[in-house]
Amino acid sequence: MMLHIPNILTPEQVAECRKLLLAADWQDGKSTAGFQSMMAKDNLQLPEDCDTARYIGDMITSALAKHPLFIAAALPAKVFPPLFNCYQGGQSFGIHVDNSVRFNNATGESIRTDLSATLFFCEPEEYEGGELVVEDNYGAHSVKLPAGDLILYPSTSLHQVTAVTQGARISSFFWIQSMVRDDGQRTLLFDLDSSIQQVNQQLGTDSETSIQLTGVYHNLLRRWAL
Repeated sequence: MMLHIPNILTPEQVAECRKLLLAADWQDGKSTAGFQSMMAKDNLQLPEDCDTARYIGDMITSALAKHPLFIAAALPAKVFPPLFNCYQGGQSFGIHVDNSVRFNNATGESIRTDLSATLFFCEPEEYEGGELVVEDNYGAHSVKLPAGDLILYPSTSLHQVTAVTQGARISSFFWIQSMVRDDGQRTLLFDLDSSIQQVNQQLGTDSETSIQLTGVYHNLLRRWAL
């Protein structure tokens, strides 16, 4: 499942983050790439342990924890600390697949990458190119979202960032280990949860239909959660 999640950050938060990111000390993005990605990656990235990355990363993870659509779609067990990149002057990231496991240097913890996420800090009209292109069984999907919005997609997907030919594309990217490992199962649970919300609005949370569907949801989650 690929999902656009709007308004992860407020306009005020986006403005604060942009001010900090524009003043940050960026480094060559290849320094954090794996072997395959290193050959395809051409961008700038913030050091993982710098104060700006930690401050904005904490802001993002706090916002995610309070966002019901993200919780429903990702069913997060662990969220890797957000990283930050910048593309400009023709930089791009060729087609690749994300590493299956990421290691958190700060905690020593490993995380299985079930879902990948990109949170945008620039408006689409501020730069040319820079589309995130994600491939699945239905073809290639081009993504360029408003500032503060997030795209969530399976980490198993081939994807790329096209060359930024004008302006700069600044974003955060990170991974989620879900309580439900299988993307098909997560999609079914998300669809069921969305249907339950509609039933609740129409019939109320104490209706027989709502109670039955909620029971089915939790029994499936209990069966599939790791």
